[in-house]
Amino acid sequence: MSTDVTDKDERRINRYALALPTRVEVKIDAKFSWNEVTRLEDVSAFGAGFVLKRPVKRGRLIVINLPMPRQLRCYDYLEPQYRIWGLVRRCVPLGVTPAERTYAVGVAFVGKNPPASFLQNPSKLYDLSTRDDGGLWQLVEVGEHIDESELPISLRRHTRFAIPESLLLEILDENGDVAASEVTVTENLSLGGAAVFTSFNAEVGSFLRVKSERHQISIISIVRGKRIGTDGIVRLHLEFIDHLFPLEGIV
Repeated sequence: MSTDVTDKDERRINRYALALPTRVEVKIDAKFSWNEVTRLEDVSAFGAGFVLKRPVKRGRLIVINLPMPRQLRCYDYLEPQYRIWGLVRRCVPLGVTPAERTYAVGVAFVGKNPPASFLQNPSKLYDLSTRDDGGLWQLVEVGEHIDESELPISLRRHTRFAIPESLLLEILDENGDVAASEVTVTENLSLGGAAVFTSFNAEVGSFLRVKSERHQISIISIVRGKRIGTDGIVRLHLEFIDHLFPLEGIV
């Protein structure tokens, strides 16, 4: 009996190179969500790896639908599609040029349903913590700045550079239409976000569209923080949602 249990556990923990068709759904808010069909690179009962065309921030919850082998499932054994929530643990850019760029994403499976806090605010970020009852792990809420000091450099947050880059900011209303716009510059900038000067009264959690005429790019962004500098000017701290900023030629 003990040998059978060990063999079963090993089958569930080992990652298998199964190129299964997979639909990934990313919901940021009622205003913004997207999905993409891809194929798995590898999978186990506890996580999976795949490649996406868009970046997904570490700490975000996403939904994955795939024809998971029954021996790797934790529920819905008879359903043709296995729908499970996953926590993004890594998102590494691939490809040399922006036109070739894709993103290697690794997720940890966290269960059939998301936590109540996610339903209230889908833009929340999470991390994994050891369970008190001896289980594998549990979700814990984190702020915008996850402690990543022990992670490999490739998995850490993007470095911000003090670069004044000209941008057009567009405030989006509840229908996703442009309610107001202004031209501004960045106080600092990274692949995945920026701090921008603004006259907008935008609150944390609201959505903006960031446009760069020089780079001919438009990026949906969420306000993660807001502060007033010693000069009395408001700064918005933005997370880029559906694209990374092209820093090639800038830094």
